[in-house]
Amino acid sequence: MRAADADADLTPEQRRAADAGSKVMMPIAGRPFLDYVLNSIADAGIRRVGLVVAPAHEDLADHYGRLSPPSRLELDFVVQAEARGTADAVLAAEAWTQGGPFLVMNGDNLYPADVLRNLAALDEPGLPGFRRDDLIASSNIPDARVASFALIEQSDRGYLTGIIEKPAADVFARAGSGAMVSMNCWRFDSRIFSSCRDVPLSPRGELELPGAVALAVHRGVPFRVVPSTGSVLDLSYRADAAALAARLERVTVKL
Repeated sequence: MRAADADADLTPEQRRAADAGSKVMMPIAGRPFLDYVLNSIADAGIRRVGLVVAPAHEDLADHYGRLSPPSRLELDFVVQAEARGTADAVLAAEAWTQGGPFLVMNGDNLYPADVLRNLAALDEPGLPGFRRDDLIASSNIPDARVASFALIEQSDRGYLTGIIEKPAADVFARAGSGAMVSMNCWRFDSRIFSSCRDVPLSPRGELELPGAVALAVHRGVPFRVVPSTGSVLDLSYRADAAALAARLERVTVKL
């Protein structure tokens, strides 16, 4: 987990999770953050969930093994042999998808259930597009952090034409407060896998999902942009834990 704010006020349990790089298991208001993510997925009416994990994922397996069998979810662990990027993580789940459409999302972002529900209801690939000003107003994401996310370019018909990863400050400023932002949540079908295999390494030396999406668009795969509102809670930094606890302390989790 990012340690730029290593002095953030964390409980011992939170600090252990952060130091281990297991932010999805960081306790927030008494539960691992991933529990809230899974609860939102279940609220969206999605039942089958594959958690893409590293080969050493004992903490996750132990936690969900101790729970009573979930009544709303079927959980599978999908092992990514090595951390080669988000496009490689999607490739790891190819067999698990069984050729059907599927959603992909970050484990350290909590998306509104209605956004996930609308995305799952599409009959084609797509992504939610969040307005910059709404994200700042409704989420725990300050403007400076929103500027680090990808800008969405779309056609008049509402289809993705381009995605600008980590846009330069002047590009983001010109886009304005109503700019559409991607929060790394997607609906895919099996056509994404060839692009994940063929995407070149990023400057960071990883196979990155936005690059694979851009390649798929270039190859003619349509991606519907679904205008979306509501808070997306982000656990990128240790200092996010306190704000998230205040927002989630009254949430009832049912898996």
